[in-house]
Amino acid sequence: MSSAIHIKTKVLPGKKVQVFSGSLIEGQPVDVFVVMPVSPHQKRKSVLQLLESTSAPNVFSTSEEVEAYIREERDSWDH
Repeated sequence: MSSAIHIKTKVLPGKKVQVFSGSLIEGQPVDVFVVMPVSPHQKRKSVLQLLESTSAPNVFSTSEEVEAYIREERDSWDH
């Protein structure tokens, strides 16, 4: 079973991060995730903006085309 702890800290000189917790066991392997806040001058894109910015062409123009494609895929599973 996995467990998690949440610790806030600051980046130290040399761009290092130290983590201390009484629940950590010496020698135990752990995964460390560093989540950096979005700076005020970085504008976050909406999901729609992100999708529109991709170079992939739109495959379907209407919901009917999507439904027809899904129907064809499901029909192919039976064969």
